[in-house]
Amino acid sequence: MQRFKAYWQIQHNWQLLFPFLGLLGLIYCSYKITILFTKNFNLILTSTITVIVTYLLLVLVLYIFKKLEKKWILNYKWEMIRVFIVFAVTGSSSVIIGKPIIQLMGITKENLNPILYWILFISIGLIFYQILLVSFGWLFGQFKFFWEFEKKMLRKMGLKKFID
Repeated sequence: MQRFKAYWQIQHNWQLLFPFLGLLGLIYCSYKITILFTKNFNLILTSTITVIVTYLLLVLVLYIFKKLEKKWILNYKWEMIRVFIVFAVTGSSSVIIGKPIIQLMGITKENLNPILYWILFISIGLIFYQILLVSFGWLFGQFKFFWEFEKKMLRKMGLKKFID
């Protein structure tokens, strides 16, 4: 455990919450991916495939962490897990919020061209994503990181006038 804490630069036990939540989310995603491909398989086979997918995703995530560690300026390594959790929660939340908004506007796939529907759905989701990203960043104690990230994203989208 000491090696784990030293690698992730964890000074206090409460900071172990973020690796735990990250691993829990990774296992859940692996399970959902496995269920997509093995709907009618037995529990043992599904569990085995879930463990394999979890391992592969963990290797991928740790590789991504190594690459982003140089690019993102954070005080501690464990904060990267917190940033990834914020991205995951924000992405899911923007879709969850966007769906009722589209329905409230009376727009469905049946009454609008499917291509226009998805363009509109993604646009509304993107608007809420920007707001939620900074909000969840603040809730998770990473406001400064996400505010800088947001400003950089808005500049790339050509919306520089909204941040000055």
